[in-house]
Amino acid sequence: MDPLGWLADLFGAQIVIGSSALLVRELVGNIFGLASALGAMRRRLWAWPVGILGNLLLLTVFLGSLFGTDHTANLFGQAGRQVMFIAVSIYGWMSWRRSRGVDGVAVTPRWASGRTRVLLVATLLLGTLALTPLFRVLGSYEPVWSDAWTFVGSLLATWAMAKGWVEFWLIWVAVDAVGVPLLFSAGYYATAFMYLFYGVFTIIGFFVWMRAERRARAVAGAPA
Repeated sequence: MDPLGWLADLFGAQIVIGSSALLVRELVGNIFGLASALGAMRRRLWAWPVGILGNLLLLTVFLGSLFGTDHTANLFGQAGRQVMFIAVSIYGWMSWRRSRGVDGVAVTPRWASGRTRVLLVATLLLGTLALTPLFRVLGSYEPVWSDAWTFVGSLLATWAMAKGWVEFWLIWVAVDAVGVPLLFSAGYYATAFMYLFYGVFTIIGFFVWMRAERRARAVAGAPA
């Protein structure tokens, strides 16, 4: 048995669905992503390393032509966000580890300030405008602005999650609203369905964190 050959076959394994094919590593990478989201909702430290594993797999998926899957479109924004996820996730992992409290809860949710909210929205809009021409030159899939939007929004959401801001869930909603149609049109069906499910999941996570923030504030005796 050739271990390298077995790994190569596993890496390129596909599930045929009708006239299209689904990469197994795309499916597995998204399963890791959903598990990480569940961990984030429960504020568990393991959410970060699990998410990193999924990011590594999805990085190879979105750069299809570089990994021998020419039937898929290159989404440089989606690929770049996996690299960004890994970098910011390492920061979030260390940050939650330092602030970890009792019962395995890693962070206490809190609201961002009004000024921070304005900066988040402005960064999302301006970042999308700035990156769209770059992704177009690189040959990203149309509409390129959607790819740039999901990249910038994902960066902001992951960073806000590391900070423990409740608003990070709402940023993910904005990312999913644009990312789902883009991924369906580009043929990344497993990731598109994951985004669709994740859109509902992020709304639930928002209310879970909001209630946790209220409980923490009530215990501390702080004003609303």
